[in-house]
Amino acid sequence: MKNYGRLAAALIVLALQASRPVAAQTDTSPPKEADLTAKVDELQRELEDVRAQLVALKKDGKTGDAPAPGAGAGPAPAAVSGSTTPTIASLLGPTSLSGFVDMYYGYNANQPATLNNSFRVFDQQANQFALNLVELVVDKAPDAAASRTGYHVALGFGQAINAINGSEPVNGTLPASGLGFDQYLKEAYFSYLAPVGKGLQVDFGKFVTPAGAEVIETKDNWNYSRSLLFNYAIPFYHFGMRAKYTFNDKYNLTGYVMNGWNNLIATNTGKTYGISAGWNPNKKWGVVQNYLAGATPTSNSDWRQLSDTVITYSPTSKWSFMVNGDYGRGDRIVGLNRPVFWTGVGGYVKYVVNPKYTFATRYEYYDDHDGFTTGTKQDFNEVTETFEHTIASHILTRLEYRHDLSNHPTFLKGTTPVLAQDTATAGLVFMFDSREAK
Repeated sequence: MKNYGRLAAALIVLALQASRPVAAQTDTSPPKEADLTAKVDELQRELEDVRAQLVALKKDGKTGDAPAPGAGAGPAPAAVSGSTTPTIASLLGPTSLSGFVDMYYGYNANQPATLNNSFRVFDQQANQFALNLVELVVDKAPDAAASRTGYHVALGFGQAINAINGSEPVNGTLPASGLGFDQYLKEAYFSYLAPVGKGLQVDFGKFVTPAGAEVIETKDNWNYSRSLLFNYAIPFYHFGMRAKYTFNDKYNLTGYVMNGWNNLIATNTGKTYGISAGWNPNKKWGVVQNYLAGATPTSNSDWRQLSDTVITYSPTSKWSFMVNGDYGRGDRIVGLNRPVFWTGVGGYVKYVVNPKYTFATRYEYYDDHDGFTTGTKQDFNEVTETFEHTIASHILTRLEYRHDLSNHPTFLKGTTPVLAQDTATAGLVFMFDSREAK
């Protein structure tokens, strides 16, 4: 507006000069014809300059400072408009950046001499502060309209990532350390959305298992600690290929071809195959059936099989229920003339008081019939009660009490094996996501 004010003032001055009567001049002598001609030419040039500046301003649509009259007919310089500060989302474009920091303090009433909670994989440390997981995710989903290619890379650091990348069951035992070049890599795969029907997404690389009611990230589970089924009944990840097709909002189907369970590098020429079928009959019910089958790590002729079922039901916005069942078999161990098997079931109830407060209860039964997954033939029962408080949109806290019980004395009280253990955990998770930055 400042430029238009100057231009208007110049026009007024020119108009006044052009209309000023000769009698108003201080010199009362008749003006010479040459002087009048020069004055008219000067006014004409100034008027042309003003017109050129007006045209340039209208053409550019800018309100920055314009050159003073007579300074030339060039376009007005660009002005600093009221543009907003660029956000992370605008800088990254279709790529998103997200992650979290997950820490906790764990207390074990048994005061184990090892300072470890028995049969825990993620919240293992007892009577101390601990770092569960720091995760950073870079993600670009494929899109039929923009780009059919995408990628997903998730890096992690902490106790959880060590457990994920170093806990492949071999002959019924868990190796002390299996960490290699992929120690800090949780997932890494490339995606392609093939133009088949509504879109067939094909992923190739390392990805988490489709099995189970829980996931690796604490923030996405109902409880802070992981279930026995998640820790022992199913794998953590696979390396290979998967293809998913979503028929509509009720049905989807995914097929898998992978090296095996929890291994990037195959131990033999056998492969593991799988299928996941999802069914959502309505907004309240959800059913996912997973089936994995393939060569065991030690033999191409022996097949490890897993059937995993997850059923969810949310009758209201406050109440949610979930059931998870697992049955696995196929590996062979020395001294047993048949394949080993393991089975278990877990039930979950969640009640949302309001957006800030939530209660969740979990009960599960796990039977490691041949001691293949835990190292000891035993039956487990465990119950967990979790209270969640969301302090802010990016800060999540959880307080949890858990009771574990076995039919054999496998928990430690000091250095003495006992039948049970009671633990309490206080967890803190800080989250961020560039897609929320606006």
